[in-house]
Amino acid sequence: MPTDANNARHDRAGKIVTRFAPSPTGYLHIGGARTALFNWLYARGRGGEFHLRIEDTDRARHSEDAVAAIIDGLTWLGLDWDGEPVSQYGRRNRHVEIANQLLGEGKAYKCWLAGDDLVAAREEAKKSGVRFESPWRDRDPSNGPADVPFAVRFRAPQDGETAINDSVQGAVRFPNSALDDLVILRSDGNPTYNLAVVVDDHDMGVTHAIRGDDHLNNAARQQQIYDALGWPSPQFAHVPLIHGADGAKLSKRHGALGVEAYRDMGFLPEGLANYLIRLGWSHGDEEIIPRDKALEWFDLKAVKKAPARLDLEKLRSINAHYMAQLSDDAFFEKASPFVSETGINLDTENARRLRRAAPFLKARCATLSDAPAAAAYLFLTRPLVIEGKAAKPLAKEGAREMLAAIESALGDDALWLSPELLDEALKALAEEKNVGFGAVGPPLRAALTAGKPSPGLGEVLYSLGPDEARARIRDIIH
Repeated sequence: MPTDANNARHDRAGKIVTRFAPSPTGYLHIGGARTALFNWLYARGRGGEFHLRIEDTDRARHSEDAVAAIIDGLTWLGLDWDGEPVSQYGRRNRHVEIANQLLGEGKAYKCWLAGDDLVAAREEAKKSGVRFESPWRDRDPSNGPADVPFAVRFRAPQDGETAINDSVQGAVRFPNSALDDLVILRSDGNPTYNLAVVVDDHDMGVTHAIRGDDHLNNAARQQQIYDALGWPSPQFAHVPLIHGADGAKLSKRHGALGVEAYRDMGFLPEGLANYLIRLGWSHGDEEIIPRDKALEWFDLKAVKKAPARLDLEKLRSINAHYMAQLSDDAFFEKASPFVSETGINLDTENARRLRRAAPFLKARCATLSDAPAAAAYLFLTRPLVIEGKAAKPLAKEGAREMLAAIESALGDDALWLSPELLDEALKALAEEKNVGFGAVGPPLRAALTAGKPSPGLGEVLYSLGPDEARARIRDIIH
């Protein structure tokens, strides 16, 4: 397998240049996001350039909304690019120029085979088990029908093989007998994908083409065009696609969604990027790979040949790490929209509680969408409706007397400066009363949270604040 040192021969200007070239027919899906990330890391980690090219030659399927979604998704993931995004369609005149150059050099030819005749010729070649050949390959084009549009076909080699030295797949060889003469210019004058990719990658100085292995067959055709033009090809690296947890081709039921869907589900860009880099690449046993380490460690040699499997629980686990790493202010800012979407009015008081609870909630949330449930105890309406298991501690003999003692013990405002001081006061009360903490904690938690999930008692008290916490306790006492 080629090494990074071997790959240096493809660097024409002393710089690594990669590109991400999505088709704007849909949103930035999870597989495309990983491809973009791999290209970005490889270039940026080596001081190189990363470019964005929108492969929009298929105007019938082109969508400006999809272009905007792709750009938004890359920006959210923190993947910046050099220069302005390149429109492949905007470069069609250059593609036509190269097609005509190949035509003039005899490396391409005019072909009038079309419609039913083309279908019949392909079917006949398939039946005979031979490579499809246009009858115009060796005919004099001056004998072509007048005033009838023609396509331009690349004159592909008929014998031997085309070899691709791939950084991931290794040496891959394609018999030329399996690669027919590719149309490079349609009869309507529009260039086709494989020609456009070759011309664009060459003109943009792309040194490494890192993409999904569904493009491996395209690489053979593109290599033939590079060879015909006398241009150096980029170093190809075809990365296996992502599969579902069951090993089947990834689909929406597995989580093959757009990046924006993961954002809306409450995943952080850092968490999603960390998970994506581990899909098909590894650095020892490291699971948590911050961006700076990813830039330092990522290379093509460690990309695996086997398809990676999407595991949403693993993604949640990794995202939980980055949730816990958020600053308190960042958690508040990012979690607030998710809380508001549940109908909670984050007025001054509710916002104050959420801010105070941020240090305790962020470690309890795997995603931002977990925040509303984790913070629900903050926004309960008084008097609390306490039912089920939460009501049992309050039904025990002496529970209300204990709550009265707790209210009295927490009367000093100085205790409310930190959760630790409040916890110490509760423990001191249990010692003073000569009871286990089980006589103090359960009734207090029921009175404060009505059984909603919540952090430690000192943290609950601190996040509610003295006025609200005491009011909830008094509601139960009286």
